[in-house]
Amino acid sequence: MTSPASTDLAPPQLSAGPRPAQGPAADEGLARRLRALACTAPLHDLDARKANLAGEYTVYAMAEVALSAIDLITLNMDFDTGADHEQIVARLLPRVAAQAPTRPAAEHERVARWVLENLINVGSVDRGFRAVYGTFGTDGVYVRRDYDFKLIEEVPGYGGGVYLRTTDEAVNVLVGALDTDVTSAQIAAEVKLEVLINRGRLADAQLAAEQARYRTVQYAETLRKTLEATRRNVRAVDWLNSVPDMIAEALDHVADRYRHENAILTNIRRARDEAEAASDAKTAEHKRRAAELVDIVKDCIRRHTQLQSRLLDAGPLFRAEQDRQAFAAPTTYTGLDLYGQLVAPTLPLPVEQAARVTDAFFAKGTGLRTPASVRLGDLVDLLLTPPVEREHLGAEMPEPDLIATPDDSRFSEEQLASALRLLDLEHDAPRRLSGLLAEARGLDADLPYLVALLAVHAASPPVGTAYRQGEERLLFAVDDGTPLDDPEFGGADLIVGTALLDAVGMAADRTEAS
Repeated sequence: MTSPASTDLAPPQLSAGPRPAQGPAADEGLARRLRALACTAPLHDLDARKANLAGEYTVYAMAEVALSAIDLITLNMDFDTGADHEQIVARLLPRVAAQAPTRPAAEHERVARWVLENLINVGSVDRGFRAVYGTFGTDGVYVRRDYDFKLIEEVPGYGGGVYLRTTDEAVNVLVGALDTDVTSAQIAAEVKLEVLINRGRLADAQLAAEQARYRTVQYAETLRKTLEATRRNVRAVDWLNSVPDMIAEALDHVADRYRHENAILTNIRRARDEAEAASDAKTAEHKRRAAELVDIVKDCIRRHTQLQSRLLDAGPLFRAEQDRQAFAAPTTYTGLDLYGQLVAPTLPLPVEQAARVTDAFFAKGTGLRTPASVRLGDLVDLLLTPPVEREHLGAEMPEPDLIATPDDSRFSEEQLASALRLLDLEHDAPRRLSGLLAEARGLDADLPYLVALLAVHAASPPVGTAYRQGEERLLFAVDDGTPLDDPEFGGADLIVGTALLDAVGMAADRTEAS
């Protein structure tokens, strides 16, 4: 028997056409999960590749060792330095030895170093990982994208040496999220921590406290990267809007966390004191958890204190770097004139003598060459791959599709010739720029702009380059302090003239070079 209401219900109608792709927001959520899955792939790959090691290593859980290594590096790196490589290996040894206590200590150390080197991805060129995932664009077309990331980086220390630092992706692997806003994640973690402590669930509270500490480390890492970019190039960082807003939000965040963490610390100590009044096994475990929580929250307070001091020093550091980079003396170096120093002296030489010069130049001028294979597996594939049969005359070259470049020059060839005739003062005395502009204005309305451009360029003539290239004369312009009186241009009324170069000296130099 059916109810009266059931007769009003109709089965849903299925559309015959294909279902359109979801909106950008839903697709962005999928992309976040795909990137989160990609960050865990190197850890799973460790357990998949441990069978390739020479020996019986299936007893070791490599992903557990990798997570422990990321945890140790994150908690041991400071604001300015990172974690020491050998110390991390030494602290990983108890974890590795617990998985196979009957194995020798040398094997435990080899496993620890193998895991750490694979997290750094020593075998790759850029020491990074890459994953490919797909998203839908605004037009609904499926697009494949590359996601490049690193888990552990080797960074130079200020006092020398190389340290290890975990990246944002590695921290997100620990806390189980990706591309999460640091401030909102920190607040959520600490509110969760306070609720768990008030309810007496100290085991869950310890996990929440560790996640809050990871977020604190990530916030400090963001500030450290900003300050490092400022030290390299102050113009590369937006100190007008983005960084001041970030510093103001971070200072408010630190002040709120101070109040919050002190309240949490009070609640933990009260829970620990209540546990000390009893003596059974359950309260003993409760007291141990409370003591561990006290240490974690104290470490969070210490890190926030350090972050606050760095935030307060960020403004003076920006002003100091701005002064240093703005008033630093430019680097002086002598450029290479290929025509004057290589081509012109080499062309008159016989092939036998010229080949020695060009061989020496290209041997040292081409730079380093990256090897084709950087891993043993690539080298084996390269050696075992049979050669590809080639055509006798080579592959057919495609016909290039040439497009004529439009002539967007402001001045024509005739205007350039007229300007050069005006500036041809080889047999005349030097002239004022004002007189040249007035004469050019009588010939063409646009010609004074070209004459002024050539005169300003001649204010710093490339004498050395012209001398090496065999030029016999050179246009120059000198400022004697006279202001320019012209209806269209301002500045100095330059003295423009033509200087003759030493042709005899140039010929002697070419003879000596040959």
